[in-house]
Amino acid sequence: MEIPVINLAEMEIGEQRSQAMSLFHRVCRNWGFFWVENHGVDVALMEKVKQLVYSHYDEHLKESFYSSELARGLGPQTNAGDVDWETTYFVQHQPVSNAGKFIHHGLEFKEVMDEYSRHLIKLAEKLAELAGENLGLEKEYLKRTFAPAFVGTKVAVYPQCPAPERVMGLRGHSDAGGIIMLLQDDAVPGLEFFKDGEWVPVPPTKGSRIFVNFGDQMEVVSNGAYRSVWHRVRADARGSRLSVATFYNPDGGAVIGPSPELVYPGGYRFKEYLDYYLGTKFGDKGARFKAVKERFE
Repeated sequence: MEIPVINLAEMEIGEQRSQAMSLFHRVCRNWGFFWVENHGVDVALMEKVKQLVYSHYDEHLKESFYSSELARGLGPQTNAGDVDWETTYFVQHQPVSNAGKFIHHGLEFKEVMDEYSRHLIKLAEKLAELAGENLGLEKEYLKRTFAPAFVGTKVAVYPQCPAPERVMGLRGHSDAGGIIMLLQDDAVPGLEFFKDGEWVPVPPTKGSRIFVNFGDQMEVVSNGAYRSVWHRVRADARGSRLSVATFYNPDGGAVIGPSPELVYPGGYRFKEYLDYYLGTKFGDKGARFKAVKERFE
């Protein structure tokens, strides 16, 4: 399957807007993941983020990963259902940035990540506005529902794997939050989304595109019109894969739910859902929604 591409330049006022918005609605409803181009994020800034992440991995993480118990013990005895072949850390941007705490990255890393997050927040707000419009909601509805949005970036490298058939880079799951924007590798593949009964590979990035998918909270707020999608990362023997995933999520205290008469669980605080999600991340999403609904009704 060829993954849809959303051109945000076509969303401006003009003859193309109606068709572009209709396409965006179909993609959100039928796919839940897509490429975005003409997104307004500075291309040189994106390349700088990738360069800094790869440099830090080579200098500080690569040796320790291959010296880890997981890497040294990879073999028939590896329980692939319990481990992920990745090295990762999380940078918080909003409400408070912690980028300055990553002292091994240097001052430049903080400056670059703070600037990058400002671009990604604008992109997320634009996507939320357009999605809300297609759902018949007020322009600021999703932004207000998530406010004050929690924004953070999971930085991951999936190291070259000598036995990729024995382990997953990252086990299958759906994302807990709202809108996920991925700056990923332009050479090594691995990301896959489950659609219509089969795993759809996400190819390496072309040009300056950003990959986007929706999390569980978008599914709830849209009453299931826009669903989060099960996805995973496969380990690869050909090289290491970069993943810089920025999450635009509700605040932990944001009360989430569709209109009261709708069927999804509602009235819970996102932190309550997140606490439950952390113990069931790799389990069935439907069962998780059911449990949350029963717990908070």
